[in-house]
Amino acid sequence: MTTPTTTKLTRSRHNRMLGGVCAGLAHRVGWKPRTMRLAFIVSCLLPGPQFLLYLVLWIVIPVGDR
Repeated sequence: MTTPTTTKLTRSRHNRMLGGVCAGLAHRVGWKPRTMRLAFIVSCLLPGPQFLLYLVLWIVIPVGDR
């Protein structure tokens, strides 16, 4: 039996639109960055602190090599 590999959560250095948060999250969960960005934009239509969460993640998540 093999153990699943985990990737470290980092912001994207090269595939970024604003801060690289969506691209980093997409890489971590195995999605395409465009899909993660679309999910974030759609979630902003719902009530909640999504934009504030994005800003916090931008500050907290380190920049990666990719």
